[in-house]
Amino acid sequence: MSNTSSIARKVFMALTGFFLMFFLLQHLSINMLSVISPDTFNEVSHFMGTNFLFQFLLQPILIFAVIAHFVTGMILERKNRSSRDVKYAINNGAANSTWMSRNMIISGLTVLAFLAMHFYDFWIPEITTKYINRDMSGLVNGEFRYYEELVHKFQDPIRVALYVVSFIMLALHLLHGFQSSFQSVGFNHNKYTPIIKKLSTAFGIVVPLGFAFVAIFHFLSH
Repeated sequence: MSNTSSIARKVFMALTGFFLMFFLLQHLSINMLSVISPDTFNEVSHFMGTNFLFQFLLQPILIFAVIAHFVTGMILERKNRSSRDVKYAINNGAANSTWMSRNMIISGLTVLAFLAMHFYDFWIPEITTKYINRDMSGLVNGEFRYYEELVHKFQDPIRVALYVVSFIMLALHLLHGFQSSFQSVGFNHNKYTPIIKKLSTAFGIVVPLGFAFVAIFHFLSH
């Protein structure tokens, strides 16, 4: 029963991980618009921020997925550590696994701390403006405010540095988590596993690098 429960948790964690990786791609795509076309970024941000489907269906699912993913990860980590105590007495854990796989909880908690900062910087002010102050216009002095708010946040070098460090930890988390998610749902084949490993490396590097680029770009260009 315990083994079955652990497998179920791993599958659930993989499924929430897939959803969160999809969200990362979507979020990065929108953020990159702020570099390419501020006007388009404003329009897309306003649409996402006022669309019923995104606000009242996908956003709650996203918050649930974040919480569930990290809670499940901590439960699995606690169980894994109890079993490692015996295994490490026989085998050298560092020789048989990567730093990323042994420290997913560290990178995960760092990413969670980043999300808390990100919520403080963007999500809470947005919710306050729209649902407490009841201003759904997205306008300040007759113009959309989203691009200017983004640029303003990235003028603080300490905040930018914290974001970049968080993106590095996100990369470390994804480099193992991407491939691990496929294995957890049983997608493990000699023909396709090497492809998944390459995709894992590409996703784990390109996506966090893209987020870091946006932060640094706005810091240096304004």
